[in-house]
Amino acid sequence: MSRYVKALQCKCPKCEKGKVFRSNGNSLLFRMPKMFHSCQECGYVFEREPGFFFGAMYVSYALAVAELISMLVVIKFILGMSNIVLLCGVVIVAVLLSTFNFRVSRSLWMYFFEKKAI
Repeated sequence: MSRYVKALQCKCPKCEKGKVFRSNGNSLLFRMPKMFHSCQECGYVFEREPGFFFGAMYVSYALAVAELISMLVVIKFILGMSNIVLLCGVVIVAVLLSTFNFRVSRSLWMYFFEKKAI
């Protein structure tokens, strides 16, 4: 369970102490999060090969779909609001959570491929 928490906290997949991102980014100012090249604690290189994080786009897509479907359920079925409120809510949530999805999807992608000795 702690590896999942460390992945969501964007810690190094090898030592689980160092940070993966130097900045969190800001979706309102259109600033994407900045990654360290390697872990400050253990020296683990985050991008294993060129194009390594292309697969993280699928993880980000899955996160966004889950978030937006939950917005649909809450706004449309639980609160019973109109489609325009649903559209506005979905757009706002997608923009606000874009940097979060970027960070978490890359972190999860690295954790998928790191073989940790138990």
